[in-house]
Amino acid sequence: MNIEDYREYCISKKGVTESFPFGKLPDVLVFKVLGKMFTATDISSFKAISVKCNPNDVDTLRETYTAVAPPSYMSKKHWNKIIMDHSIPDTLIKQWIDDSYNLVVKKLPVRDRDKLKE
Repeated sequence: MNIEDYREYCISKKGVTESFPFGKLPDVLVFKVLGKMFTATDISSFKAISVKCNPNDVDTLRETYTAVAPPSYMSKKHWNKIIMDHSIPDTLIKQWIDDSYNLVVKKLPVRDRDKLKE
């Protein structure tokens, strides 16, 4: 997966916006669903992406895949960094992006979740 494929996949999801919200990290592209972040990457290198994870799965994923590590800036309990070294198939990366998106949507207020169903 390259940065264009990553961006296209993320932005195609319902209710998603993209921005560069971190002044001290100007190259970090963040994708949010209705204002809540679900994935991010540094566009200058695209060496890794961060995705939200079920806390019960975080350690298992890190133990199973050498390209999955604790993130640099996010909660290590709820997020994983996926190193984009081509060792993980794109289908699995997309699944993890979907899981991240769905975890965030699940925590949204009902009225916001209903907006995504329209």
